[in-house]
Amino acid sequence: MRVVFAGTPRAAVASLEAILRSRHEVAAVMTRPDAPAGRGRRPAVSPVAERAAGAGLELLKPARPRDSGFLARLRAIAPDCCAVTGYGALLPQAALDIPAHGWVNLHFSLLPAWRGAAPVQHAVLHGDDITGATTFRIVRELDAGPVFGVVTEPVRPDDTAGDLLERIAVSGADLLVATLDGIESGELRPRPQPAEGVSFAPKIGVDDARVDWSLPAAAIGRLIRACTPVPGAWTELGGARLKLGPVTQPGKPGEPGATGAAWPRLGPGELRVDRAGVLAGTGTGPVRLGEVQPAGKRRMTAEEWARGLRLDAREPRRLGNGRPRPGPG
Repeated sequence: MRVVFAGTPRAAVASLEAILRSRHEVAAVMTRPDAPAGRGRRPAVSPVAERAAGAGLELLKPARPRDSGFLARLRAIAPDCCAVTGYGALLPQAALDIPAHGWVNLHFSLLPAWRGAAPVQHAVLHGDDITGATTFRIVRELDAGPVFGVVTEPVRPDDTAGDLLERIAVSGADLLVATLDGIESGELRPRPQPAEGVSFAPKIGVDDARVDWSLPAAAIGRLIRACTPVPGAWTELGGARLKLGPVTQPGKPGEPGATGAAWPRLGPGELRVDRAGVLAGTGTGPVRLGEVQPAGKRRMTAEEWARGLRLDAREPRRLGNGRPRPGPG
């Protein structure tokens, strides 16, 4: 089939690569306009645009997909189907009507679970054991179209959102190509999503990534992993922001990873340095800090950071609490 691929982030590059290796023709690539990035906030091309340019493909960067010039160009290209992975903008009906086989989206969840912008982050945040990817036909309602196929992926106990997304992006890319193959052959028909089990995954912003140390240790661990690498979990110490990498629980006596002694009694956010490393109190037991990044400095281990602050038992310090908010327990 003659395909236009639409995608923007790095996770979408695997899909473009897979279609380029397939029997289908990539007639053009659609991506979001260049956006400010880095400390200098200079316009930067998307990862998908960079790969498409390297392959010599036509690039479409409409400011709005409903722009008449873009719609006219898409009609002129005359794709049989448009394949989408993480494009990042809603598509108008005028665009959806152009390809004969519609628009096929690769979504990084098992629909109807986690419709929306951040499905992988929410799977980690809410402690899902299994997630995956789904291909479906795009309709006007968000992520609600009929499903072509799914692929599953276990969520590992130490997965960050970045780790999990990297694996799903690869397996999902193969699913997307298989879906295009099935549409072309006429052997694949989409089926409606079930009405039960619908959940939503709104974007997780910087404010959402602030750690509330009064929450249970397990919930804090999931929040930090869900926000790694973006937007990055954080807290404060003495009014200064501190970014946090994934944390672990030191373990009770007799458990794997145990320190050999009972957990120290620490109040929410209270810091202590001992043989287990740098510990922070939560609403249940303490967690062991991993990597941290003070404002304006490089990433470092929590132990390096603590030595610089001269943290010890004689000088108790406390990480600032975020505002309490509803969340997984």
